[in-house]
Amino acid sequence: MARKRKKHDHDDHVDESWLIPYADLLTLLLALFIVLFASSSIDKAKYEQMAKSFNVVFTGGTGVMDQTSMQSTEETENSNQTKKAAEEDEEAKAKARDHAVLSKVKKQVDSFIANKKLGAKLETKLTDEGLLITIEDSIFFDSGRAIIRPQDVPLAKEISKLLVINPARDIVISGHTDNVPIRNSEFESNWYLSAIRAVNFLSILLENSNLNQENFSTKGFGEFKPIASNDTAEGRSKNRRVEVLILPIEKKAK
Repeated sequence: MARKRKKHDHDDHVDESWLIPYADLLTLLLALFIVLFASSSIDKAKYEQMAKSFNVVFTGGTGVMDQTSMQSTEETENSNQTKKAAEEDEEAKAKARDHAVLSKVKKQVDSFIANKKLGAKLETKLTDEGLLITIEDSIFFDSGRAIIRPQDVPLAKEISKLLVINPARDIVISGHTDNVPIRNSEFESNWYLSAIRAVNFLSILLENSNLNQENFSTKGFGEFKPIASNDTAEGRSKNRRVEVLILPIEKKAK
């Protein structure tokens, strides 16, 4: 009698249907990685390269990252560039307005110089630092002295009226000498003489109540900032001076 072959309770074929949701899960994890990377990376070039690689692998073309995050980044950059351009444009306009004001002050001072016939002793110049008014020391001071002569005080007060500007700007008063050593016991050096002259001149200017003390400062340079050669009498005469520097509105005295 032939034996009956036993039936197996299970099939030899293995069920692999679980691999499909597992693959989908890995895909989602990789997509999440791309999003996190895009949010934290500051290197746009690396981000574009990685996003493009993943898009090619998973979608075979352009992915959602190219349509969202990249557009957002570009929009932000364009917005920042527009804002920066607007700020630079406004700054340029402000400088132009300030230059126009200083030019107007220069014309007023030049007119004053012409009326007083002081062209050989006083001059103006617009520089990168501001409006520079140069006053030869002989207008106000005797040789080796730092006190403004009484008869010249009214002239200093007239100059003070020219410095009333709206809006107010910082103004630096500086004293300068030639390189001839000081020959009296009142001052220890040319530097000391130049500093005291600047302070005394400023004291006269500030008698004008329309000027604010907080906008003024003084400097003494002695013989160390010459504008001409000290080898000639004419050059030394030019170096002995007081300078009034009216700064642009955006600059502050140092």
